[in-house]
Amino acid sequence: MRRGASLDRGFFPPVVSAPRRPQGGSAISHRRQAVTSAYLGLGSNLGDREAALRAARERLGALSGAWLVAKSPIYETEPWGDADQPRYLNQAVALELDASWSPARLLETLLAIEVDLGRVRGPRRFGPRTLDLDILLYGDRRIDAPDLIVPHPRLRQRAFVLVPLADIAPHAAIPDGQGGDVAEALSKIPFKIFENSLISGD
Repeated sequence: MRRGASLDRGFFPPVVSAPRRPQGGSAISHRRQAVTSAYLGLGSNLGDREAALRAARERLGALSGAWLVAKSPIYETEPWGDADQPRYLNQAVALELDASWSPARLLETLLAIEVDLGRVRGPRRFGPRTLDLDILLYGDRRIDAPDLIVPHPRLRQRAFVLVPLADIAPHAAIPDGQGGDVAEALSKIPFKIFENSLISGD
């Protein structure tokens, strides 16, 4: 995992020592006639975690009518909701989508990519997985359907989601009725960054 230079901390809460962000995030410039920006969370804690994230990005970048335009650095993070499992690698990416896409189609595509890359869903809700792909934001849409809630319902609680998302979209609004943007939400939760490790809490 590559280690990185410090980033502007204007919207981050105080930390015990100055955090350093890992390198590896970037803007990717090859967008075409996009009409919607979607932000996704990527995670893996089984097998070759970096390879799983890389394969997912490659699949996303190859989708027709979709363009992978930004990716955050990769962070190693603690499990959330079920501590008895390996540590995760997490990343956020931005997709720009043309008019052929809908939230439902994107969800169906992400689930298919997960399965294609080896994910088997077990009985543990927050259990380990080879790959996890979540829709965090879909333009300015607020969606409350049986199989999809956007913005992601636990977005504001999770440093492992907000930190990489803030790397690529700090001023993206979170249209969940609470107001504010990604940077503001991140400023309200404690976390620390050491090397490429992200630790939630004080």
